[in-house]
Amino acid sequence: MKRIFAVLFSVIFSCIISWQTFANTQDMSTVESAHTDSTLSQLVNQLPTTKLNKMSPLVEKIAITRDNKTRDVLKAMMEGDLYYLKADKTVVIAVKEDSLYTITNILTTEVLVPVKKSKIRKVKTNNRLRGDIRSFIAKIDLTDQNKAVRIQAVKQLLDNPSESGLAAVQSLITTEKDDDVRELMNITLLLNQLKTGNHNQIMAAITQLEDTLEPSVNNTMVKMLAALPANNKTPEQKALAASLTKVISSIEDKRSFFGIIENIFFGLSLGSVLLLAAIGLTITFGVMGVINMAHGEMMMLGAYTTYVIQLAFPNLIEYSLLMAVPAAFLVSGFVGIIIERGVIRYLKGRPLETLLATFGISLILQQLVRTIFSPLNRQVQAPEWMTGSWVINPVFSLTYNRLYIIIFSLMVFFTLLLILKKSSLGLHVRAVSQNRDMARALSIKSDRVDAITFGLGSGIAGVAGVVLSQLTNVGPNLGQAYIIDSFLVVVFGGVGNLWGTLVAAMSLGSINKFLEPVVGSVLANIIVLVGLVLFIQKRPKGLFPQKGRAAD
Repeated sequence: MKRIFAVLFSVIFSCIISWQTFANTQDMSTVESAHTDSTLSQLVNQLPTTKLNKMSPLVEKIAITRDNKTRDVLKAMMEGDLYYLKADKTVVIAVKEDSLYTITNILTTEVLVPVKKSKIRKVKTNNRLRGDIRSFIAKIDLTDQNKAVRIQAVKQLLDNPSESGLAAVQSLITTEKDDDVRELMNITLLLNQLKTGNHNQIMAAITQLEDTLEPSVNNTMVKMLAALPANNKTPEQKALAASLTKVISSIEDKRSFFGIIENIFFGLSLGSVLLLAAIGLTITFGVMGVINMAHGEMMMLGAYTTYVIQLAFPNLIEYSLLMAVPAAFLVSGFVGIIIERGVIRYLKGRPLETLLATFGISLILQQLVRTIFSPLNRQVQAPEWMTGSWVINPVFSLTYNRLYIIIFSLMVFFTLLLILKKSSLGLHVRAVSQNRDMARALSIKSDRVDAITFGLGSGIAGVAGVVLSQLTNVGPNLGQAYIIDSFLVVVFGGVGNLWGTLVAAMSLGSINKFLEPVVGSVLANIIVLVGLVLFIQKRPKGLFPQKGRAAD
């Protein structure tokens, strides 16, 4: 018991010490912040009364204060927006609007009453002082704790180098701890060496920049090569031309390689959308033999479900897609079951009439949506985690929304494959699709399987609508744009074959993305359609035709 009390006492004592230390640290931070803020305020308040020849030391003192407002003060001063009120010398940012100036207190960010030009006076600056300020801002950005800010600051220098910025990079590169930032700083210095160095320095810079894919490097080398005389080159110019040609060719090869990878990525993302759009169709077509012309409207309902969820939960945009996926599946699946129970089951064995009936249903659903939401397109907001891109190198990056779509479509595909292969429902679906009469003789309720299958296919189409809402605007005609492509995927891959649908969707998506830059989107679609027609002449049952009894 004594040991237990001793341990408890030790733990409590440690917690008290830790809390006291934390509180002291917080107090110190607060005091330090207040001190810094007070120092900046004192320095800024000296700006109106300081003569121009003594302004440089004062600006330098402002620059070395570690305050969040330091950069704003310097930037406003450099851009000529820093003024002070003649009445009480308050330093403000002034922006002209009509005949008055809108003014904001630079230290408190308080918006003050607009005044006339006669009530304010600009803080004194000249070109030399602005150059110093530009240098100070570059140093502030290059020493920021945020890596992204430092990289952005170096990239600005890469595109628009200045002497002060390059000097700051030169002084900071040895103390920079992040490898990416340090490499970018090194490229910046080498690029400057390439522009301003002597022959030996230029040749050394070219050698070191051989593996760099920064566009500024390639552009600079191309300009240098073009500036060389076409004939009568000196030996140095000949060596320089040979080195530039070799490195530019190497960079172009790498850019072409990553261009191909980028096209494949975009092709796979388009193929993923086609996969989600067609996978439900191939189930209903393969099991029931129904050509569902309302399949596109199931996608449309899924997209509108996403829109409605964002309207209902405007504060939960980050989670709206996660809520929309099951909701869209249920809404579209429920509508699909109603269609099957209300129309399809009375038209079994009559494919032409089924096609016309589902086409009529698609028109009804479109008009219903127009009546409820109006014919205008609606925009679905993308969550923050789906925006931006994953930068692999300066010429190749993967957008997060398309990357997530590829992953999500594969998840849906393998989940559906698992259901059809491992569950009792999948066993019944396969039995009905291969021999309906035999399945019914074995007490499988084929009508129930039909309804569930149609609902499942429609539900997956609804999920595809959620994905489409992130790529395009949501409107009544959204499904019509993808229904033809969905049928092409089903026919190309083989009716009722999920693996065939996967291969066909990814193939058609990739082929489209490789053809579009060369011949345009319309001609690319025509070429794909003609190629598919010729392919079907050779293999009428698609890439992966069903075998055995299912083929009968």
